[in-house]
Amino acid sequence: MLKPLIVMALPQESRGQLEGAGAAVLYTGVGKVNAAASLARRLAELRCSGMAPARVVNLGTAGSRSVPAHTLVACNRFSQRDMDVSGLGFVRGVTPFDPAPAVLEFPPVFTHLPQLACSTADSFATHLHEIDGDVVDMEAFALARVCVSERVPFACAKYVTDGADSDSATHWEAALEVAARSFAALYASLGETE
Repeated sequence: MLKPLIVMALPQESRGQLEGAGAAVLYTGVGKVNAAASLARRLAELRCSGMAPARVVNLGTAGSRSVPAHTLVACNRFSQRDMDVSGLGFVRGVTPFDPAPAVLEFPPVFTHLPQLACSTADSFATHLHEIDGDVVDMEAFALARVCVSERVPFACAKYVTDGADSDSATHWEAALEVAARSFAALYASLGETE
């Protein structure tokens, strides 16, 4: 059976726990451009070697104003909150002339977790602004969009570290160790969910 490709922004989010559980992890770097470029490149490399993954699984940290910190959630709906071409008459969140919908949706994989919407932007949420999702991050929409283009199944789980507010940076740092352990346990259970 082919293994899933585990994708995260930063090694700080797994702290070696995923590698210790046997996962090969692609660290993309922060933000939508880094995430999309890294995943597209890795999928091309894997296809050329005849080793396409069974699924891409994004594990990472997120903020939320509605989900309590230290909660592990699944995300199966994705939008980008910083796409705004309303000046040309497009609805906020819609990428002009892109055949993909503004909200990408995938079948639930981690069915034992709450299924939520993730709003992605190239900004670390630390102040009051409009949020179009249950959780906010900086990579998931881009990863999901690459998977749509490449016709690869996609799954995502986020560990809520903070309240997407002025204390986000401090709370994010403090929650990383527990987040890493949660991701390792979830990875260990992946075979049961496939």
